Amino acid sequence: MPDRLKAILLVCAGVILFSVLDTTAKYLGTRLGVPVSQIVWLRFVTQFFWMTVLLGPTAMPKLFKTKNLTLQLMRSTFMAATTLLNFIAVKYLRLDQTLAITFLTPLVVAALAIPLLGEHVGWRRAIAIAVGFVGILIVVRPGFGTLQPAFLFAFGSMLTYSLLLIVTRKLSAFDPPLVTLTYGCVVGTIGATPFVFADWIWFPSVETWALLLALGALGGGGHLLMIQAYRFAPVSAVTPFIYVELISMIALSYLVFGDVPDHWSLIGSLVIVASGLYLIHRERIAHKESLMALEPIEPLEEKR
Repeated sequence: MPDRLKAILLVCAGVILFSVLDTTAKYLGTRLGVPVSQIVWLRFVTQFFWMTVLLGPTAMPKLFKTKNLTLQLMRSTFMAATTLLNFIAVKYLRLDQTLAITFLTPLVVAALAIPLLGEHVGWRRAIAIAVGFVGILIVVRPGFGTLQPAFLFAFGSMLTYSLLLIVTRKLSAFDPPLVTLTYGCVVGTIGATPFVFADWIWFPSVETWALLLALGALGGGGHLLMIQAYRFAPVSAVTPFIYVELISMIALSYLVFGDVPDHWSLIGSLVIVASGLYLIHRERIAHKESLMALEPIEPLEEKR
């Protein structure tokens, strides 16, 4: 199988796991009455458990060796905040609504890259960012009916996730991905511990505990698949396929909760996806131009 096709399949599988993770978290919170703090805590604990099972106990101490502890702690804090805010949002909103807001992430990252990373964003990409925000206004429709307060949690989750990606980009120069995943699990567990036992509930149902144990496997598995995908192909080649998550999320939302997305959510999501795809297209062009600028100019052959 060609490497690019492998990467595409891995990305699609990864985002589908993320869809199942959000669906599971919503089901646990709304149908089975599990507190959000318990869902968040077990999402990190079980991921660490599954990493230990797969990698072996002797390999885990090596994954705490970092070259930049400050960035690791900063990223892990953003990771914990993203997870908490997202799980609160999905408890009260339809899954397609929270996902539409999540799709703003590439646009927000592009906007924040200017002050935080010193990257230049041209006028074409600036227009794509603006169009993406128009799409989210279509989904949320502020001023038209009652604005669900849970949208604020979804926006908060998206913003912290954008900051997480920027810090992750910086961390890639210091530590391998598994070290970053390990710190995310540990800091998330420690951060959620003071809150989890105040709301802790013991459930007799085997179904509930099976779903709780699956949280870490779904989240960690999704991240690992995405990491592997970017080893086989350039980011610009596979990133467009993250929008497969829209299809899987709508399908799961309908099958599990009977939710049907309204036409405003679909229109807004399509606007956001279109602006995101155009942004990726512009970044691909900019990358090619930078490579061409770095290519040495070959001297002309002397006439014989």
